[in-house]
Amino acid sequence: MCTRVLYTGQQNTVITGRSMDWNEDLSSDLWAFPRGIQRTSPGSKNPVTWVSKYGSVALSAYNAATADGMNEKGLVANLLYLAESNYGGPDNRPVLSIAMWIQYVLDNFGSVTEAVAELQKDAFRIGPFLTPNNRPASMHLSISDPSGDSAIVEYLDGKVVIHHGKQYQIMTNSPIFDQQLALNAYWKHIGGMTFMPGTISAADRFVRVSFFNDALPKSIDKNYIHAVADQSFENQALASVLGAVRAVGVPLGINSPTEPNISSTIWRTLSDHKNLRYYFDSAMSPCICWVDLNKINFDAGQQPKKLPLAAGVIQSGETSDKFVAAPLFEFFKPAN
Repeated sequence: MCTRVLYTGQQNTVITGRSMDWNEDLSSDLWAFPRGIQRTSPGSKNPVTWVSKYGSVALSAYNAATADGMNEKGLVANLLYLAESNYGGPDNRPVLSIAMWIQYVLDNFGSVTEAVAELQKDAFRIGPFLTPNNRPASMHLSISDPSGDSAIVEYLDGKVVIHHGKQYQIMTNSPIFDQQLALNAYWKHIGGMTFMPGTISAADRFVRVSFFNDALPKSIDKNYIHAVADQSFENQALASVLGAVRAVGVPLGINSPTEPNISSTIWRTLSDHKNLRYYFDSAMSPCICWVDLNKINFDAGQQPKKLPLAAGVIQSGETSDKFVAAPLFEFFKPAN
């Protein structure tokens, strides 16, 4: 029910864009978490525990899970739906609520390589749960960093499967990533200027956004950017990536009760890895807001802070000074 795209261009520009498609309001707020937070996965006698090494900005879901975010090293993580996910049955490993999976990555790692080295150990078990709208929290994870490196992490038949490399730029939902790659290879052979699949299914969105990402200009296009400024290309790139993500969005109000991978697009994010800017674009708002992570104090001992976005709050422009101190929310407990 979501789409993720990783774009690279001139001036070492790396941007990750994603859409969140869901069949109800997720009541998302944007949080700023400092270093030094003690984390414990809830609801287990043998939980995964850690102390956050890096500060991050994180977009919540129901204020009980982290759905998306960027840390102070420019590492980005995105959680997307995957109906085929299978995290395995109970065993003796520590349990990590899937609600904390993104936060675990943002708190602990400064690069994709670091994250993959730890995740491939399969040292803990992901604990899923039912979301408030009675859907299983069945997810896979994408990770990207300022070098343009990328990883797609799935759990299939109880085992972790990781695709690691800069070539893995696109992720949507079903089918599993290996099959998405095979389908996309078929459509690349046909060619996007000849014909592309046009439904709002996950497989079709994968093909279209892959074509768009390949076709986006990788250097400045003076037909659209006329100002002479250090940020001019980044501005063009951000607009291009946002256009690609919007082009595969599902209009608000469209849902399918029989198709688990079709829901309306409710928000989008853009992550500028190099400049450490995180953008939020709500389907319900006429404005885009963003936060410059360079302006956030992530020192240990700082209070967590929240930028209110839920309940129809409209934010616009750079918002680092609009965060307010707030108590940490409680993460969803896994079902087993």
